[in-house]
Amino acid sequence: MDGTSASPQQMNAQQRAAHIRDVVLAEGARLRRQHSWLRHQDALGAGILVVALVGMIGSATLYISGSMAWWACLLLNAFLASLTHELEHDLIHSMYFRKQRLPHNLMMGLVWLARPSTINPWIRRHLHLNHHKVSGTEADMEERAITNGEPWGLARLLMVGDNVMSAFIRLLRARTWKHKLAILKRSLLVYAPLALLHWGAWYLFLGFHAANGIASLMGTPIAWSAGTLQTMQVIDIAAVVIIGPNVLRTFCLHFVSSNMHYYGDVEPGNVIQQTQVLNPWWLWPLQAFCFNFGSTHGIHHFVVKEPFYIRQMTAGVAHRVMAQMGVRFNDFGTFARANRFERHEHAQNRFNRAETATR
Repeated sequence: MDGTSASPQQMNAQQRAAHIRDVVLAEGARLRRQHSWLRHQDALGAGILVVALVGMIGSATLYISGSMAWWACLLLNAFLASLTHELEHDLIHSMYFRKQRLPHNLMMGLVWLARPSTINPWIRRHLHLNHHKVSGTEADMEERAITNGEPWGLARLLMVGDNVMSAFIRLLRARTWKHKLAILKRSLLVYAPLALLHWGAWYLFLGFHAANGIASLMGTPIAWSAGTLQTMQVIDIAAVVIIGPNVLRTFCLHFVSSNMHYYGDVEPGNVIQQTQVLNPWWLWPLQAFCFNFGSTHGIHHFVVKEPFYIRQMTAGVAHRVMAQMGVRFNDFGTFARANRFERHEHAQNRFNRAETATR
């Protein structure tokens, strides 16, 4: 099946989504027949994790020894950490060691250590599976947490790259103390302990160097204690090898993900309306640190159980059939519409027509 034998005009949304799924699954099956090594899914997942972790540790060692520039280490580790994000996502869908809990949970723990900026992956599993059930609605807590549906402005810019800042701004916006307390308790639960350490160290790094910069401009350098300077030396190294890479990776992933998912006026269960494909050339600096997420994540909404590297390989076929079946590509108007599928007036007109038809 090549995606040209079906006419989208004669199909409803569910039929078009099923057709996309059939075409993409067929391409995945063809690739596995052509490349027998693709059938070793558990080994591939574990191997990619080993490569990512060894690469991150190796680049950190080279930086600490003075053999690698700080910016090269930061960029390389951000890219390698993006691999572990894709692995975590696949693990959430039980794609590696599904019936072997020890290696499965070991992988979950290791991808979390590589990305300490994130929430507990065992908790994220529930949020992400719920995301597939209610994508595009207010109940989609995973996407809402990374600013999907938020109007663009200073608040969204601060929230999109900083998980703790996002929770803090939502706490400030809460109207009752009961709601504020609920946000605080939930945030502490999902971010403990790694993300709290990660973001706390990031704020110390920013605050320390900002204070030194201001003091230098004023001509009154700060006389820090020896203990403070030793602590900050460790944090400075961590900022290059693990903290900074994950801050960069987080911003790139959340910016792309929150803008490729639609929100608010999506028809329940209509996968065609849940995502778009974002793959313009100018997004490549961001795509590089979220492993081409904007181009390939939409495929996942149609074919959930294919690992991330298969999505990369089937993208050409998938994009053709997705375009034929009405999935949007590079709908930049979503930036001005706060991720709505349609402009407000169009959505309201459609609602009014539906109301009239039911009378």
